[in-house]
Amino acid sequence: MKAYTPDKIRNLALTGHGAAGKTSLAAAMLFNAGVTNRLTKVDKGNTITDFEPEEIERKISISSALCVVEHGEAKINVVDTPGYSNFLWDTRACLRAVDAAVVLVDAVAGVEVGTEKVWDMLEEYKLPRVLIVNKMDRENAHFGPALESIRQFFGRQAIPIQIPLGEEKNFQGVVDLLSMKAYVFEKDESGKFTEAPVPAEIKDEADKRFRELVEMIAEGDEKLMETYLDKGELSPEEILAGLKAGIAARQIFPVFAAAGGANIGVQPFCDRVAGLFPSPLDRPEIEVTINGRPGTLKPSPDEPFAALVFKTISDPYTGRISMMRVFSGKMPSDGAAVNPGKETDEKFSGFFFLQGKEQAPAGAAVAGDILATAKLKATMTGDTLAAKGSGLMIPPITFAEPAISFAIEPKTRADEDRISQASQRLVEEDPTIRFERDPDTNQLLISGGGELHVRIVTDKLKKRYNVDIDLKPPKVSYKETIKGRADVQGRHKKQTGGRGQFGDVWIKMEPLPRGKDFEFEDKIFGGAIPRNFIPSVEKGLIEAKKKGVLAGFPVVDFKVILYDGSYHEVDSSDIAFKIAASKAFKLAMQQAKPTILEPVMNVEVYTPEAYMGDIMGNLNGRRGRVSGMEQKGQMRILKATVPMSEMLDFEPTLTSITGGRGSFLMEYSHMEEVPAHLQQKIIAEAVKEGRIKTEEE
Repeated sequence: MKAYTPDKIRNLALTGHGAAGKTSLAAAMLFNAGVTNRLTKVDKGNTITDFEPEEIERKISISSALCVVEHGEAKINVVDTPGYSNFLWDTRACLRAVDAAVVLVDAVAGVEVGTEKVWDMLEEYKLPRVLIVNKMDRENAHFGPALESIRQFFGRQAIPIQIPLGEEKNFQGVVDLLSMKAYVFEKDESGKFTEAPVPAEIKDEADKRFRELVEMIAEGDEKLMETYLDKGELSPEEILAGLKAGIAARQIFPVFAAAGGANIGVQPFCDRVAGLFPSPLDRPEIEVTINGRPGTLKPSPDEPFAALVFKTISDPYTGRISMMRVFSGKMPSDGAAVNPGKETDEKFSGFFFLQGKEQAPAGAAVAGDILATAKLKATMTGDTLAAKGSGLMIPPITFAEPAISFAIEPKTRADEDRISQASQRLVEEDPTIRFERDPDTNQLLISGGGELHVRIVTDKLKKRYNVDIDLKPPKVSYKETIKGRADVQGRHKKQTGGRGQFGDVWIKMEPLPRGKDFEFEDKIFGGAIPRNFIPSVEKGLIEAKKKGVLAGFPVVDFKVILYDGSYHEVDSSDIAFKIAASKAFKLAMQQAKPTILEPVMNVEVYTPEAYMGDIMGNLNGRRGRVSGMEQKGQMRILKATVPMSEMLDFEPTLTSITGGRGSFLMEYSHMEEVPAHLQQKIIAEAVKEGRIKTEEE
């Protein structure tokens, strides 16, 4: 691949709802550029950008992939991103690497959930964008209703610069409004087309759409508006320059028509990408920190080297592959940089371009390009690589916290031995996954953005690393505490013929405020218990509180005062006083009105307003308490506190209520007493599982 200067590079992300045709469009672009010798298909599992076994099996994109298309004088770096909500974290990260986005909209379905979510991300990152009404060859595909859907959600700035020639099975090409030419495509998926005059039957519509486009372009520039009002028209040069400026300023969102899977309309689209999309040099200065202070950086090869690693791939042969966007400067293939976030030096062992999973050698890394390198020591997704001594650091990528957890149980001892290293490799690749052991239940938990996300990670564990596990709902981390007070004696005496065991303690137990865990106070006077045995009493209590008397859960938020006792000069020992303390603890718990506590979560639900009532009703049915509502763009944010035990199956319910438009975040808030009728169920389950024994046993 030849070297390209930054002004000839176009960096774009293909975004949109799942199944809008992003991967098929990328496949057509690669075929037309000669990268593949046939038009690859998602259904056949042979596309360049869906190469993971899980993607081929499910026929969806679950991970962003990079490919490079050479079109005319331009090099187009294409990032094919996922559209399903469980994997939009990956899309969000990749948007940090591009200068513009293509939003694909299904010609039948119109704007969908993923379209809205991606649009919000593009707004957040202030990225220029265009839209493609894709799959125009499908049954019931209609450009007009799809365009109306787009403008309803995203405003009148979404304006066609192409209109389709036919629809459904009669879709045969597009009319380009800027050139007023028709491009009529062969039906054999070859991408071959002929230029023709605009057909008479749609000439009036084309003229009308062209006037609307020119008016929109003129609106964005005072000088162009004056010219338009004065002359009633703009020159082709003024139209192109105004449109390009309008795209860059996010004042105009051009709308195209295509059928990526049939390779119709793709080449005219690529022509406009090369001519109208901003180059890396066109983007505003980048916000950075310089030696810890806020600053900006010009996107220029003449500035110090600075790159952002936006994705990491764990390759079984190459090792860790870091995909990075170079924002400024140059770096030779054998150069070195610093990772300011990790305070480590990194030595490069060459750069390469990616065509899906295939690697093509690259020379130096130059401002504006997207490329990859392998085997960096410490650098991970979101890290900056910068010239030594520059003090530069690009703001890191932030990721949402996991929304759902499952317990995982390795099927064999060998699986258990392999899971640690395998999980570490997966977390390198997917920073939104968590593997951690619950200290209370001792379960190994896997947490992710949704059930599908977690199940795909477990598939990777098995297929890549030969780790076979079972997924189970996580156990709730219940606790026990007391509501009353107790004053008891704990006495341990055992005589076996030789030296016996003797320990005798008197304790008072009382409740503490929530979150205070455990306090021990020594009030022994006069040597009733020798000083050297006092720590043994405390240890006995600490060990005993790991298992309460109601359902065998850890005991929290209580205080024990040791105030009296007795000892035997020969038979007393550390172990005897530990056992005596344990006996005293159990007696005190039984007398001090024990109860069970449950974790309560802070929950934020993001939903369109139309579903607010149903969601509030659902949360109330889960013993939730709604604490507030906010508005964010088109979405409403519902805030509530809900017991964790009631949230284990909330994700599929939310998806069902909102048609997939809703999402939620959840984090621990506090512990709260479980209602009495539910405590009985918890205790019965503890007996069934053998955590505690009944009196009969």
